[in-house]
Amino acid sequence: MSWLDILARARSTPDEPAVVDADGELPWHEFVALVERAASRLLAVAPGHGERVAVVGDNAAATLVTHLAGLLAGVGTVATSRQLTAREMAEQFADAGVVAAVTGPVGRDATAAAGDGLRAVVVHGTEPAPDTVDWTEWLSAPADPIPPDRPAMPPLVYTSGTTGRARGTEVRWTEDVPATATEYLTAIASHFPPGPHLVAGPLQHNGPLTAIRHLARGETVVVLPRFDPLLCLRWIDRYRVTSSVMVPTHFQRLLAVERDRYDVSSLRLVSHTGSACPPAVKRAMIDWFGPVLVESYGASEVGTVTRIASDEWLARPGSVGRTVAPFAAIAVDDDGRPLPAGTVGLLAFRAPAGRGARYHADPEKTRSAYLAPNLFTLGDVGYVDAEGFVFITDRAADMVVSGGVNLYPAESEAVLRQHPGVADVAVIGVPDPDLGEALRALVVPRDAHLDVVDLARFCRTRLAGYKCPKTYELATELARNAMGKLDKRALRRPYWDTDRTIAG
Repeated sequence: MSWLDILARARSTPDEPAVVDADGELPWHEFVALVERAASRLLAVAPGHGERVAVVGDNAAATLVTHLAGLLAGVGTVATSRQLTAREMAEQFADAGVVAAVTGPVGRDATAAAGDGLRAVVVHGTEPAPDTVDWTEWLSAPADPIPPDRPAMPPLVYTSGTTGRARGTEVRWTEDVPATATEYLTAIASHFPPGPHLVAGPLQHNGPLTAIRHLARGETVVVLPRFDPLLCLRWIDRYRVTSSVMVPTHFQRLLAVERDRYDVSSLRLVSHTGSACPPAVKRAMIDWFGPVLVESYGASEVGTVTRIASDEWLARPGSVGRTVAPFAAIAVDDDGRPLPAGTVGLLAFRAPAGRGARYHADPEKTRSAYLAPNLFTLGDVGYVDAEGFVFITDRAADMVVSGGVNLYPAESEAVLRQHPGVADVAVIGVPDPDLGEALRALVVPRDAHLDVVDLARFCRTRLAGYKCPKTYELATELARNAMGKLDKRALRRPYWDTDRTIAG
């Protein structure tokens, strides 16, 4: 598909919905007009190559319009969490080269505060704040033609970091990025089955953002404003949804509601990712949805590395599948030497030059992901069986996967250490029945008067809420290894029922 094909869709079915969100159905003819006007405005505000526009990701049609407009105009967009504080946003804006921002209601105030010095802050879905621009007013001018030779600019997404600083990476939707924006828009056209696609997760994350690819093929996208299991089932039934991207927390919430009156037989592919799915939950979902679940393992900085279909998983429960081209998987020992099939070690992946993990404007972080030239790791421990199926048994990286979101304890630890009542702190992942894992802070107080309620408030004023510990526990000391480094595995062990100290 190309943009011309999307125009043809708008001409042939102008009144059919392109996007469905909480505000209703946006028909194709209106959607295309909005994208063209937004592309023109983005190009006016960010004409320089490498200049980017932050899209603070409310689950709304305007978010998809802006990202697709950026792809059409060759203006890089940055998928930005609406839950970030103004300080966190400002840091990401500076790192990414952001010159303007588009935001919805949730992120309006933080974006306005972080946007000092930006050329424009555009607000949709609510009244604009002082020194910001209303979305409708911003799009009121006629669209200027887009130069056909604009260079391609993939969107940028951010993930938390092991050192307490968020890292950016371009989405890896194609093996190679074509030269022009038009060619890139054509190359990313969706791999989902034809028919409506359901956005179940926040549009600031890589998985839900793949809905942009579906729109690029001229297919309808249905956007849940937030995940509500009954609304999810209602819209799957009503719009005959054929595909979605979900995480195990979504599955658990769906299984917990009365669901017999909803028809889900239209589903052809439910891609799940983000965190390990408990086997009983996955079997129940396959029994209900049918063998349409496909699990993907990888990361934003590299894309999908392995994949496994329902029938393969039922034969090998616990596996995340075989590698997809061009990757190959091995397990290595502490010295980086390959291990025999079935032997547990650090999982590593071979990739051709240019196809491995990489981070935006952070060569040191990129280098640290590699064990050897063209051999990178995502920080997981496991093994590869004789048939090439990958199994994850634990995690080497200090990371917690909560509700499908990667969280790095270093971020909240760095904040909590600033509190005058904290002598020492470690943040770990503990079991959570809904999210799989949740952050818990183990705090050594300087005196007996430390108030954990005040400590939690202190963290939330400085860090996005989802990055803050869910629970706090006072401790007299924290386990450390011989080198004085926090022994996170030892700290996690009392909270888990088995030797495995991660969910799944």
